[in-house]
Amino acid sequence: MLNTTVIRNHQIVKHINIFINNTYICYKHTNIDYSKVPILRESELDEQHVRGAGPGGQATNKTSNCVVLKHLPTGIVVKSHQSRSLDQNRKLARNILITKLDNLINKEDSVQAQMDKINGKKSNEMDRRRRKLGELKEKWKEREKENVDVVK
Repeated sequence: MLNTTVIRNHQIVKHINIFINNTYICYKHTNIDYSKVPILRESELDEQHVRGAGPGGQATNKTSNCVVLKHLPTGIVVKSHQSRSLDQNRKLARNILITKLDNLINKEDSVQAQMDKINGKKSNEMDRRRRKLGELKEKWKEREKENVDVVK
């Protein structure tokens, strides 16, 4: 694991670079703790390649590029058929499984919960600014009405 810190736009951005199963993963975000993210072991996974379904016709119906991953200790099953590529679907399924395991194990300390908190704070701040701007507009309209009434 290699950790680097970069200053971008006057914010400290932490980059955590991890090699898992010969796969390079780079996590980038400010103030998020990635240290508790579970690591998948291939021995704990049951992987199947099944035929996909949905739009795409013969190209998707004939090929077995849909990946079904089962985490044996917890029994969580993940299915990924977002791409036509088997390799991309394997990576996507593993990322989805890591997210689900992180949410199950770490609950409020999971990466997704931390991002939701940050996004919630941002949306609250945006709502506050929107309300403040609305109030300023209302006050301006009242002043303009008074000025028009005085001029007449």
